Amino acid sequence: MINHSKLAILLSLCTCTLFSQTIKTDRVITPDSLVYFLKDNIKKELGSTNTISQKELASYLRDQFADRYFYNWKTFDQRFENYTKTYPSRQKTHESRAKDHMGKFEGSTTWKLPFNYLNGKPVNAYALRHLARQHKMIDVAFEYHYKNSDTTFLNYFTDQMQSLNTSLTQQAYEKIEDGNGVYEAFRSGYRVLNWFRIHAMFLSQKEYSDTEQLTTIATLLQHGAHLHKTNAKFKSGNHQTRGLSALAMISILLRDFVDTDQWYTHAMQLLKEHLEKEINDDGFQFERTVHYHMSDINNYYFVYQLAKISNISVDEFWTNKLKSLFTTLTKIAYPDTTAPVLSDDTDFPWAEKNNISGALTLGYLLFEDEVTGYFANNYVDATTYWFLNQRQLDLLQNIKKKRPTFTSLAFPTTGYYVMREGWKSRDKMMMISAGLDDKKPDHQHGDMLGIQAMANKNVVLPNYQVRYSLKDLELFKNSMVKNVALVDNELQGKKYKGNKGGSGFGKFKIFPKPETITWKSNKDLDLFIGSHDGFSNIGVSYTRQVINLENDFWIVKDNFSGEQLHTYKQVWQGHYTHENGPNLLRSSFSDGSGFDIYQLRKIDEVSSSGARGKEWSVVSKNASKNFSFITVLYPFPGYSIRINEDKENPKIKGWSTNASPWDSKGDHAVSLSNNSSSVFFDVEEISLENVHIKFSNAIDVYVKNSSGELTLQSIHTSKVEATIIGLRKGTLKLNGESTNETIMLKPGDIFTGKL
Repeated sequence: MINHSKLAILLSLCTCTLFSQTIKTDRVITPDSLVYFLKDNIKKELGSTNTISQKELASYLRDQFADRYFYNWKTFDQRFENYTKTYPSRQKTHESRAKDHMGKFEGSTTWKLPFNYLNGKPVNAYALRHLARQHKMIDVAFEYHYKNSDTTFLNYFTDQMQSLNTSLTQQAYEKIEDGNGVYEAFRSGYRVLNWFRIHAMFLSQKEYSDTEQLTTIATLLQHGAHLHKTNAKFKSGNHQTRGLSALAMISILLRDFVDTDQWYTHAMQLLKEHLEKEINDDGFQFERTVHYHMSDINNYYFVYQLAKISNISVDEFWTNKLKSLFTTLTKIAYPDTTAPVLSDDTDFPWAEKNNISGALTLGYLLFEDEVTGYFANNYVDATTYWFLNQRQLDLLQNIKKKRPTFTSLAFPTTGYYVMREGWKSRDKMMMISAGLDDKKPDHQHGDMLGIQAMANKNVVLPNYQVRYSLKDLELFKNSMVKNVALVDNELQGKKYKGNKGGSGFGKFKIFPKPETITWKSNKDLDLFIGSHDGFSNIGVSYTRQVINLENDFWIVKDNFSGEQLHTYKQVWQGHYTHENGPNLLRSSFSDGSGFDIYQLRKIDEVSSSGARGKEWSVVSKNASKNFSFITVLYPFPGYSIRINEDKENPKIKGWSTNASPWDSKGDHAVSLSNNSSSVFFDVEEISLENVHIKFSNAIDVYVKNSSGELTLQSIHTSKVEATIIGLRKGTLKLNGESTNETIMLKPGDIFTGKL
């Protein structure tokens, strides 16, 4: 006999369990059951749970999505029409990419290696990772609209999503521990971003049924549950940031469902931790690359923009950090508004610059800062178009621009130093790399104390973008394609290893540890001095001095010291001819400007090598224990003011070599002088009329005699005592503080006194 009271209690408990359950990570909620996972207040708004049909739920969710997404999906047809007019070439791109994806993978594809493409060839790890991101599924969705609502493309999307859901239930997918995890935060996060885009593109189409819409939403909720569970704690790197950005997006756009409030709080807290730990206090993203810096901008932008649309308050710390990411890009820009290539920049392999205008256009649309506007375009790229609201699109037609005023500057935490003449189109700019992230140096290249430079609208000392899938990635990540100094056959990056998944990405286990000895910038010169321990394994100590001399040219001094005989080298990127043996290298550009690399000390040989259409020259000093290259890097605007290769001691933009008005002593002293200034290397004493200066050790020093005042600045690598006789008593100052005639000069110190 049935006990009806006990049955009623049991049914009540089952119902409560069903209603209170959380969203699972290992299966996708069915469209019929999705209603049970609504928040209680939403259920009340829609009526009794048992009476809410799929049609009613889908209609409600469509209305909410229209108000929460980057744009109102109800305006899609109008937006798409504008898109086709604004970006007419994109149709062929979308067609090609969609054809490529659909020609490789079935709609009901497999998600676990090994398996084959449709042509029978094996799918590799790199391809599986890109399948998991679903970035070409965007092109498939576009083809639906270009091809007059051909349901082949819509069905392909829904089939491929369902194939993943089936693989999830059957546990037949690549796991994270295998190295190519389909649900790994970065890949899952990108998939969420792309599927939300596709969802918005199809919502206005009657062929996208209520059941299919709810399946997409249920799938995204499962992704949210998985991202929340597998990203419980902070993990350094852009992979988790991408996943957390997606989790925050899910929790904002689908906030009608249980668990999403918890997801939002968790995602925002961890993203804030990423902002605190991975956006250095100098404003640079910790991985030290332009590519990943801009990638992080996008990760934070998506969340920030959706929060603004929904009037959800965002921590002021968040806002300030996001602003700093844009400001940093303006500070590192070349005069032509591009940016140098820094470590793993990957968008355009072998490119020598980075296009940052798109990121800074986005920054302007967010914050309307006029200096950011200086770099902005009156258009956005075809992808960004879909992440802007109408007000932002309208704002593009009236961008307010203000030329930056900052010149030379430093990112001391990240370890980048910028020597900048100004913002005129032909001005010079150099960037020095002297940093190493101790937590995740995966994207670092073998370019410690390496330099890049632009002058006369040309990149005169380039670095090159890379691509992970290319077989020579290791070459292009290491020191032979950087502007660095080397010893023997030692390269800076050591113990290279590909990643576990075998997708092509690889990293070095060992890098030199850098030390910045000094950074000084004033109206006369910019000075960087640094060292690294990259040659300590063979008993060689090393320092590099870089001097921007009155914005006329740069001088690089590379200092080596060892107990044994070694071959010391400098590597210079570019296409050079050897105008005067190894001592003068020259590169010429299409506008008649050029770049001379001139050695103030005799060296032994030069050789040239190349790959991928790029070339570099290596200058060497053989069989030496101690040696210093003293190298003038001179960009010239035209033939008539080049370094004259026919003269033994040529003038360089008005600077005479080894012909100073000062008398100097030193076994290996070298000098450059113009009308008022001299720079000495390895000098022990200098004298001019009644002024006599003696140093306790050979020193590198800049001296200027102007309007009755003497200025002396140490550009040396270590401290040296100086005795200065012949200046007026009471006028002597060291770094602005009164001093006497005998002083201890530290690197970068400035001494002044009246004649």
